[in-house]
Amino acid sequence: MPHFVIDCSKNIIELNSPEEIIQNVYDAAESSKLFKPKDIKVRITPFEHYNIGNTKNDFIHIFANIMEGRTNEQKSNLSKGIISELKKIFPEVQIISINVRDFEKATYCNKSMV
Repeated sequence: MPHFVIDCSKNIIELNSPEEIIQNVYDAAESSKLFKPKDIKVRITPFEHYNIGNTKNDFIHIFANIMEGRTNEQKSNLSKGIISELKKIFPEVQIISINVRDFEKATYCNKSMV
């Protein structure tokens, strides 16, 4: 925990390598000091088929799934930190966004918990 899932247009990974994009998001999440570095998970899914306002404009959207318990201010700072870093490496991409969702402790389960 946490999980950062990057959805993007296929062209994004031609502008910068998937490894660089993933590392950039990882580093921004780590610098927030909200998570243990070993717990941060980042993955990327490039899309070839999509429709953005009836265009094929490039996009990046991150779904950040974190364990409940952080304040709105912490989550807002996390979002802004990640987007700020992505803007540096993708200044020409108009659509870069993120949303942070909380996992509920009561319903979360992983392999080590059973």
